Amino acid sequence: MPNLIELKESRAGKLAEMSTLTSAELNEESRTRFDALDKEVRTLDGDILRAEKFAEYERRYAPGKIIASPDRGEREYADLVGKFELRQAVSYLDEGRALTGATAEVVTELRNRGGYRGVPIPWGVLEKRSGETVGSGVPNPVRTMPIIDRLFAEAAAVRMGAEIVQIDSGAVEYPVTTSSVAAAWASSETGNVGGPTAYATTDRPLAPNSTLGIQAKITRKAQKQSGDALEQAVRRDLNGAIGEAMDRAVFLGAGASGEPAGVLVGSYGITSTAIDAAASYAAFSEAVMRFLIANAAAGPGDVKALIRPEVWNKLDNTLASDAGPKWEFDRMRENFGAIVMSGNALAAPTGSPATTKALLTTSAGGVPPIFVGLWGAIDLIRDPYSDAASGGLRLTALATMDVTVSRPSQLQILTGIQ
Repeated sequence: MPNLIELKESRAGKLAEMSTLTSAELNEESRTRFDALDKEVRTLDGDILRAEKFAEYERRYAPGKIIASPDRGEREYADLVGKFELRQAVSYLDEGRALTGATAEVVTELRNRGGYRGVPIPWGVLEKRSGETVGSGVPNPVRTMPIIDRLFAEAAAVRMGAEIVQIDSGAVEYPVTTSSVAAAWASSETGNVGGPTAYATTDRPLAPNSTLGIQAKITRKAQKQSGDALEQAVRRDLNGAIGEAMDRAVFLGAGASGEPAGVLVGSYGITSTAIDAAASYAAFSEAVMRFLIANAAAGPGDVKALIRPEVWNKLDNTLASDAGPKWEFDRMRENFGAIVMSGNALAAPTGSPATTKALLTTSAGGVPPIFVGLWGAIDLIRDPYSDAASGGLRLTALATMDVTVSRPSQLQILTGIQ
């Protein structure tokens, strides 16, 4: 059977012949030919319509295909995700109520990929929204590695310049240059320039080896609340739990027991400098100087700092000795691109005197210092036994993620800050 392209080419040829016949005076023979061509074109129209429908079914329902078909634009799929109702997924798992509308279509297309035991939930659904679920603001389309920073906009990792990327399946590597082409002057009029320098790269892989689980317990009373109240409650809980766990894993992940290797713990080759003194602007400005010397930043405004609240308190209560009546934190705030404070992303101070760490990052050449990979969609699974006696509903959300550093020269760790 001819394929869709061959059918359309055949129809175009017959239409061109019909146009030629009508450009001249029609005699009996040309009329007969015109009528025959008209009949063939009508038959081809039906064949093309059937072939287009079959091709659409193949794109949408064949296993392993991308969830958004080529004929459906990214914005159209984003509209579907924007209309996704999380409460429908909860009702489906609790009561067996059928999914409808955009929710049913998104779930069907996600399931075509396979690998989900429960109801797959797109990452964009966890975006915090105001008002009704169906809103004018929609998340970015879910494709391979689009940036969806708005999902975790309040996370310390995002504020420190990390790029969150969505990965359909498999591992992803980011090649990073580890050497450069050298320039050299010719020593004489007939002399040669410098010899060739090897241009080498190293791969920064993101692999789906770490799975995060979030459990949500929904009481019978909560299930009876009207739609949007339950929708927003579940959305906030999942968003907050994933955001908190992701923040901690990005910086403090153990790299063992299922956790990804965090920036402050993993062996990424990041420069670590021991301060072993009271927190001061001078300690941070020296780190900025090292960035400038290494061409990793154009100025202090390109540098972001992650500090503990205790360090902020110390800096905000210490007068600068060489800057007149000004607090140390004010000097830091005026010069740095951003200062992020978190009690979750950095370990609490320990020892006597109490010391802690700080992290500095820069986005050299627009390259983010940290990559956070999110795989597929969130798998929402019901536990029918744990809360059966009280009529409650226990949901488990599984998310797969990983962390890696792009270039160690874009990060610095300060230790021993008192």
